[in-house]
Amino acid sequence: MPENTKPAPLAIVSLIYCKCPRCRTGRVFPYSPLNPVKFSKTYDYCPHCKLRFEHETGFFWSAMYISYVFSAGIIIAFGAVAINLDWTFTRIFSIIIPGILILTPFLYRYSRMIVLYLLHPLRHFDRKYL
Repeated sequence: MPENTKPAPLAIVSLIYCKCPRCRTGRVFPYSPLNPVKFSKTYDYCPHCKLRFEHETGFFWSAMYISYVFSAGIIIAFGAVAINLDWTFTRIFSIIIPGILILTPFLYRYSRMIVLYLLHPLRHFDRKYL
């Protein structure tokens, strides 16, 4: 290995920091998840290695299912805690709905990142050989 190059970060670390699944250096999202208007904006290509993130229309539809599992898990866990604390339905509902709304940008991002990291190894073929 040449002395000038650093090893790529671990995949899990790159996923947490929303980095490209190929080079693990380029950012996937140009804006912070705390930006209420632009949190969903995704680069078309990696700024570092030029990997195309959404290589076909509807590529991220599977992320919707992952986001659903995240949301359901949060609701079930919170519901179990709330039932054990003997909270009223109104109190549970008034906490869980704003909580999911606040977590939406993070659920959105990490569901997309999981899809990218799961499907990226399947995208190594070159289309000119098909």
